[in-house]
Amino acid sequence: MASFDIILQALQLVLDPQVLLTALLAGAFGMFVGAMPGLTATMAVALLVPLTFFMDPIPALAAIVSASGMAIFAGDIPGALLRIPGTPASAAYVEDSYRLTLQGRLNEALGTNLIVSCIGGLIGIGVLIVAAPMLAEFALRFTSYEYFWLATLGLSCAIFVSSGDPLKAGIALLIGLTLATVGLDPTTGVPRFTFGQQDLLAGIEFIPAMIGLFALAEVMRGVIRLHAKSTTVDMPPYNGPLFKGVGGIVRRHPKNIARGSLMGVLIGALPGAGADIAAWMSYAVSKRFSRTPQKYGTGHVEGLVDASAANNAAVGGSWIPALVFGIPGDSVTAIVIGVLYMKGMNPGPTVFIQNPQLIYAVFMIFIVTTLMMVPLGWTAVKAAKQVLRVPPRVLLPIVMSLCIVGAFAMTNSVFGIIIMLAIGLLGWLMEENGFPVAPIILGLVLGPMFERMFMTSMIKSNGDLLAFFERPIAAGLGICVLLIWGLSILGAVRGRRAARDH
Repeated sequence: MASFDIILQALQLVLDPQVLLTALLAGAFGMFVGAMPGLTATMAVALLVPLTFFMDPIPALAAIVSASGMAIFAGDIPGALLRIPGTPASAAYVEDSYRLTLQGRLNEALGTNLIVSCIGGLIGIGVLIVAAPMLAEFALRFTSYEYFWLATLGLSCAIFVSSGDPLKAGIALLIGLTLATVGLDPTTGVPRFTFGQQDLLAGIEFIPAMIGLFALAEVMRGVIRLHAKSTTVDMPPYNGPLFKGVGGIVRRHPKNIARGSLMGVLIGALPGAGADIAAWMSYAVSKRFSRTPQKYGTGHVEGLVDASAANNAAVGGSWIPALVFGIPGDSVTAIVIGVLYMKGMNPGPTVFIQNPQLIYAVFMIFIVTTLMMVPLGWTAVKAAKQVLRVPPRVLLPIVMSLCIVGAFAMTNSVFGIIIMLAIGLLGWLMEENGFPVAPIILGLVLGPMFERMFMTSMIKSNGDLLAFFERPIAAGLGICVLLIWGLSILGAVRGRRAARDH
């Protein structure tokens, strides 16, 4: 435990007006980038790195912490307004957010997102401060066997995140996994399904795919409504206080917030996992244990609470292996480690001994920027609401332009736009026929990790499948996956029998 002098030194470093102003400006920048479809929290941090060259260590870290945290929340704003997830971490519950907007509950959706994100972020920071060394040691015990079962567990969530037929969800997941096999084989380096196209060697980027599946399909539906004037959907009124009713939601779902936050911290602390996987898995777990799972995907606030808390708690969790062992938890902390080295703060156990005041200053910056999220988020939501006042004939071309810019920005080539258009058309056709599109994103996100970890494990074990159960954590995760599959099949059989008897 740090002495009072060290905490006082850290407090003085953080309360410097330059640090607070830097955090505020970087937070506003992160909020803007996160709200733009296709631009991620990683991109917000990467764009700030050149500016940190000219800063002292604490303002530089304040800028990165503030921008990444704000960008994760801001991804919820276009998701609720336009059904375009601003970041992949928001894609898990974009359907519920958008449906709430169509029901005239935009303030409830975004107000809940904002407050729960703040609470989840604070819980993540609390765990980071109290249990960082212990959790980092646990995370380092994960090998390819444990990551394989973790990816399998995540893929199993496809059945739970979809609100319709489990069979159709499974087919959508297989489509996502098939798309994830395009590109170079991770083991042999042999091109697969590229058809001689160099652009396909790098595989299919999931951000253009995500924009196409969620946004382009919605644009196409909007265009159809424009031409069929009698079926035009008017957006319900959305005026009123942003946080009205949010206190009641928080009081009704304390377990969801605690469960989502802890899952976010644990998954965020695993190197290579991050906020995206944390949000998907939390949403699936929430639906699995909910008393009203049939409401998920139709504008239900419960899953939104779990996943919002998880993706912001994962931000703090991802810093645990970065600070304690110098191992990045995700792409943002990979950049952070570079900045720490640049500023002479070599991450690892020694930094807690040599520069404890700097580490505690980082913890305090996390707390300050998370609290700062509420006023900044409120301002961003107020400004973004004006989008809904724009007539559909003007709004749809703007949304289409944002889709094109987002798809191009991620790949820096026209090929990203082609991917977005092709997969968007596929997603529209699937949704029109009752297939959920969220499992496709899940397959694209987890497919490469699933294949890479399986092949690595098979090479290490010389093809012995029992090796997947020889390590304690791997065996626990494997049994958990098999139990979920068994219970799901049993439930489906019982459901069919009950339906046949009636």
